[in-house]
Amino acid sequence: MSWSLTEARANLAIWMEAERAVATGQSYKIGTRALTRASLKEIAQRIAFWRNEIARLEACRPHGMRVRRGVPRDL
Repeated sequence: MSWSLTEARANLAIWMEAERAVATGQSYKIGTRALTRASLKEIAQRIAFWRNEIARLEACRPHGMRVRRGVPRDL
């Protein structure tokens, strides 16, 4: 699958937020409803994946490189 650098950064932010949420509580219960978040191991794998994708996408981008073309002329 192909995604843009902006999408990759947004996904990394989502997984970083998920890591913060798990750090405050893996699961909780209110009345009869319960919520269990993803495991830290899975979240860490997804964070590593998105960081690698961002690095790959940034490596493909030209970093301020400009190509100029000149035509020699004999005046």
